[in-house]
Amino acid sequence: MRLPASVRNSRRLLLGLLAGLALAGGLAAYALHGSPATAAGAAERSLPRGVHFQDGQGKALSPEDFRGRVVLLNVWATWCVPCRKEMPALDRLQKQLGGPAFEVVAVSIDQDANLVREFYLKYGIRSLALYIDPTTSITSTLGTVGIPTTLLVDQAGREVWRKVGPAEWDAPASVAEIRKHLPAGAKP
Repeated sequence: MRLPASVRNSRRLLLGLLAGLALAGGLAAYALHGSPATAAGAAERSLPRGVHFQDGQGKALSPEDFRGRVVLLNVWATWCVPCRKEMPALDRLQKQLGGPAFEVVAVSIDQDANLVREFYLKYGIRSLALYIDPTTSITSTLGTVGIPTTLLVDQAGREVWRKVGPAEWDAPASVAEIRKHLPAGAKP
């Protein structure tokens, strides 16, 4: 028995949606050591050109502005529930490891820096600098499949690994993994 075209199309749409959700869920389940970037040897891959964002005063920035430092580049939004949960941990990580050798660069894809300022006040974020990409182009340029997405970028601007989904960034295992990539003598 042949199903009507509308039912066949609905089934295809549903199967495609389920496959997409399974892929996103699988990517989000990767641990730091098992991330696609690590498995693919991402330390050989520089970040793509065209990654741009702004600081809280509207000054244009790119990862090039952080060369010489290890950067934990986090793409997030104030409306993203998992992002809200992980931002305090990123703030604590910046307070713990931040300095001349390391910085957490949390780039919000919200369109208004004031929303991010209000979020920082509401959630007690004090150690992170304010960065936004109101165009949201960072997501397509970096090839993110969802937010939050976090990349560890080495001193030469190369992606070391990436994590899709929230994490406890100040947990001992996460801090130890990040410290492996810091230069000798960096802030303990």
